[in-house]
Amino acid sequence: MNYPPRLAELIEALRALPGVGPKSAQRMAFHLLQEGQSAARTLARSLEAALAAVQPCQRCRMLAESDLCAICASPQRDLGLLCVVESPADVVAVELSGSYRGRYFVLMGHLSPLDGVGPEELGVRQLEAILDEGGLREMILATNPTVEGEATAHFLAELAARRAVRASRIAHGVPIGGEIEYVDGGTLARALSGRQDI
Repeated sequence: MNYPPRLAELIEALRALPGVGPKSAQRMAFHLLQEGQSAARTLARSLEAALAAVQPCQRCRMLAESDLCAICASPQRDLGLLCVVESPADVVAVELSGSYRGRYFVLMGHLSPLDGVGPEELGVRQLEAILDEGGLREMILATNPTVEGEATAHFLAELAARRAVRASRIAHGVPIGGEIEYVDGGTLARALSGRQDI
């Protein structure tokens, strides 16, 4: 079907969201334009405000509205523990488990040479600077249990080993091929408490 150009652009923009296919994008666009104009304006304002205000934390790369996120700024966190995850959603999932009190480092992805994602894109220099500061007892590798996540964990474990920092991997209570942000809190808590050296 030939949509008016602005409607076609809106549908295409909505398709960029994860898990949204052509039919879902069309349904959302029609809803926003037909019945949800007030909600659409609120969504547009919120998106614009978030784009202007939200930035990566200067230490861990979690999304924040100031130089440091609330976790990095908290004096109650265990400075000797660092949990490395692939995405901000993974930080939220681990925090909801209630079983971890250290700090984080967010890679914003995983090693994927075919997609042009190497150590530089994952902020490895920034992570190495954290490792070089000293005081870190353990780096917990909580990358997704996929081929890319495992390769990333192995690469990061080698960085930690060179600095005599213990590297551990979360236990595989997380299903192989699954993603951390979709795992329930109980399973994730067991996975964190059963982590092993790699």
